[in-house]
Amino acid sequence: MVNGKSMNGEVSPEQAQKIIDMLTEGGAIDNVNAPLALRLIPLAEELENHDLVGRLLVHAESVAADELETGWVSFEKLRFDNASIDNFVELAAMAENISDGSPLAAAVLHHVGLLYLSAEDYDNCKMFTTRSMRVREQVDDQAGLVYSLAVLEACEKRQNNHDSALAHGTRRLEILTKLGDREGLMESMADVAHTQATLGSLDAAIDLYNQSLELSNELEDVSGQFVARWGLADICEIQGDYQTAMLHLSDCLHSFIAFGLPAPTPIRERLDALTKLELPSEEE
Repeated sequence: MVNGKSMNGEVSPEQAQKIIDMLTEGGAIDNVNAPLALRLIPLAEELENHDLVGRLLVHAESVAADELETGWVSFEKLRFDNASIDNFVELAAMAENISDGSPLAAAVLHHVGLLYLSAEDYDNCKMFTTRSMRVREQVDDQAGLVYSLAVLEACEKRQNNHDSALAHGTRRLEILTKLGDREGLMESMADVAHTQATLGSLDAAIDLYNQSLELSNELEDVSGQFVARWGLADICEIQGDYQTAMLHLSDCLHSFIAFGLPAPTPIRERLDALTKLELPSEEE
């Protein structure tokens, strides 16, 4: 959705508020089971209703039907409380011993990986994300594998291990293609294009950026258009083709204007810098 903030890609803030009110006002919450309460939490978070998040967590804990549901509630409570990494690791170990607990274990291990990523502890990030990925492979969670590979790809990039990043990114692309996930493909193509460009494979990078741009145009995703065109402009500058770089950035600027969105300042700043680079050659 480009004309307003989408909620989980599906509902507007107004619709989310109506859903929340309908299911939680008065005594209605008594009829909400634990899985539904947990699904309502992201909506409450996006509406910045922290009191309701707390209320939903308390309710979910009280109506959890079994050990697995209790485990999912515990995961959300730890996230809500910004608990320590050790608490999450302990929960992951517990989840691995619960019947049908593999999806929970994978989710918690993945979250631990993300916490280490944000702390720039890339070795631990890769270790826990790989553990999560192994669990997801065992239960054939293809969508989950995409998330694992994206984190591993990001880690390798930050450590300048671009060949490894390319391997993870390529596998991610293959899975997304099988899943038919066009939004995921748009993002992943741009990520792999950036890696290819870093490795000096400019033709491969250009091809992937153009495919990503084509998808972002079809999806009317202005952020995706920005990433693809910015990457193409980078390559044009590397090749000394400043005019084409300016065209890509100008098209990007016009996309934001067409959608009635404020254009990121870096676009205007970079266009201005490129214009100054072009002026001397035009005067000759």
